[in-house]
Amino acid sequence: MHPMERFFASGSVALKVCGITRRDDALGLVRLGVGAIGANFWPGSKRHITPRDAAWLGEISGRILRVGVFVNQPAGDALALWRGGLIDVIQLHGDEGEAHHETLAAAGAPFFKAIAITADGRPSTTIPASAAAILLDAHAPGIYGGTGEVIDWHAARALRDAHPAVPIILAGGITAENAADAAAAVRPAALDTASGVESAPGVKDLEKTARLLAAIRC
Repeated sequence: MHPMERFFASGSVALKVCGITRRDDALGLVRLGVGAIGANFWPGSKRHITPRDAAWLGEISGRILRVGVFVNQPAGDALALWRGGLIDVIQLHGDEGEAHHETLAAAGAPFFKAIAITADGRPSTTIPASAAAILLDAHAPGIYGGTGEVIDWHAARALRDAHPAVPIILAGGITAENAADAAAAVRPAALDTASGVESAPGVKDLEKTARLLAAIRC
């Protein structure tokens, strides 16, 4: 089974921890049973990591879903890491359009598309037909890679109900304290967190992560 299929086939809300910059953190998350990790290859992120420094992703192939995050970067950059076996899925967190989506789909590369929920509760863009999943995050024009702000869960649930065939990954200020409520309100396929389980940007706190996992597994 492909790691992505396993991630979405758990029967319960899965967890993706994004912004991984350190090998030891990745290995610790594997041991905890986290379903997916994200490595941010966008240079504008404070959790940016280069492909060279992320070579350890190859060590955990098959043990956890490895997601590469990109923002308005050439499709070829992401495809090179996917074809090289460093990542399993590409996450588009910018303003990429249909031509970009079609390039990835034509190559057979699965991708998640980040879509913001605007202040009036609407998705910021249409859902790409070829996306393997949609990641819902806060609307912050000109700011990419996640804001850590909690989004409108009612709007997120409405979008999920309107598109039942598309796995929804809920991001935006997810912590151990609100994860259970977020999961109950939206009923997503997975939750996504970065700053919610950190001691510093890019430095993961495994105790916080374990508490978050316990919250959504109750």
